[in-house]
Amino acid sequence: MDSLFKRAIALSRIVDQSQWDYCLRLLRHRIASESTSNGNVDEDRLLKSILLEQGALTKYQADQLMEGRHQLTLGPYVITDFIGQGGMGQVYKAVHQILGRECAVKVLPLQKSAKDSMALEGFMREIQLQAKLDSKYLVRAYDAGQDRKVHYLVTEYVPGMDLRKLVKSQGALSQGRAAHIIMQAALGLDYAHQQGMVHRDVKPGNILVTPEGHAKVSDVGLAAIFVDSPAATFRYSSDNRGESNSLSLLDDPRAGKILGTADYLSPEQIKTPLEVGPVSDVYSLGCTLYYAVCAKVPFPGGDTATKLRRHLEEIPMHPRRFATGLHDDFVDIVAEMLEKDVHKRIQSCAEVAARLEPWANQEWTTTSYPTIAKSPWAAPPPPSMESEQHPLAEDSLQETSQPSNETGASQASSKKNSSSSLPSAPSVLHEESISGQIQFSQRTSPSMTIALTAAVLVPPALVIGAIFGYLIAMRT
Repeated sequence: MDSLFKRAIALSRIVDQSQWDYCLRLLRHRIASESTSNGNVDEDRLLKSILLEQGALTKYQADQLMEGRHQLTLGPYVITDFIGQGGMGQVYKAVHQILGRECAVKVLPLQKSAKDSMALEGFMREIQLQAKLDSKYLVRAYDAGQDRKVHYLVTEYVPGMDLRKLVKSQGALSQGRAAHIIMQAALGLDYAHQQGMVHRDVKPGNILVTPEGHAKVSDVGLAAIFVDSPAATFRYSSDNRGESNSLSLLDDPRAGKILGTADYLSPEQIKTPLEVGPVSDVYSLGCTLYYAVCAKVPFPGGDTATKLRRHLEEIPMHPRRFATGLHDDFVDIVAEMLEKDVHKRIQSCAEVAARLEPWANQEWTTTSYPTIAKSPWAAPPPPSMESEQHPLAEDSLQETSQPSNETGASQASSKKNSSSSLPSAPSVLHEESISGQIQFSQRTSPSMTIALTAAVLVPPALVIGAIFGYLIAMRT
């Protein structure tokens, strides 16, 4: 009788018949040779190793089939590996059965509640927005469809890793290397802005970097059309109602909610989420550039409410505290991208790219990726076998239902801090003014500096002698 593994392979239909026959012949040969020396042989384990050795299965496929999960296809796509968790669903690596083209497939888990129907609406919105984009600096959409009850979006597969993993594995990037990557991301975002789209979730995890150094912006799951764009104008005229709409985001069921990732949110995304635009992406890209050269987010530590309050009120520590070799002019660019006042901030990603270009042409070499150990955790099953939706990333604010207010305090409240008021910002000493617009804080008290200087310069014997002299004088 066939084992669970063999039955799953037969049902999956992803192993070519000629490959299967050849692997079975190898299996019989190796069983005969191993049983004489080792006694009992685990046939499934041996067959799995043969299938991997012959390239008939990937490790992910073999692991899933060993568990009896045989649904490894979505429409014409064969799932070959698990890539990661996206804001709207899981992302898998796949191959088109006819074209043989590698691609990435993002899937939305099965609907189980009214809340999931809203997730489906957002997912379909992402598919429509992604279809409008065609730039070498943005991840391109290839296809979309539905298989059984699973909705999926197919995009180009970008080899390499995202910027967050790159910094985690190699540490802070050099000035030139970071400028090269962020410049390309800025060009991609500028293209999206020209199509009337604001990303709303720019962060290192959404910038993919290939081994050749090409960068692409991914994941438009939280993107929206903004009102001053040609796309918004077209939408207004196509409605043919003659009505005016005061909202800055059109046809967006999540309008008015704080969306994005707490470490990279612009102040206006927190205070007035209905009024975000291209300049909001500039701020988030500035946070991303800060992270690339410092290996730290602008406001590390604390819960979500603290992070949001600091984006509104505080100044990040000077980048040279973490990267001493940064040039003044380069730091100026970072500072102007992180301006809290939208009118003082760099106004477009095109300008960001232009100002980073001189730095991007320096020190650039092909990206070398370190060997990263395989995750010890089991990869999730194929989408058709899932029983429940995976939770969102812990630092993500995909949907925050509280309405916007003047200070952004109500959106920032969390389970750990249910109070509607936020703590005031701690006082800081600013090191210097950058471009006359923004100051990075150095967090060093003047009194502390004097005390440390006295402790170093004044000999202990002199201090003790002064104390004894004072006591003798008091007695006389």
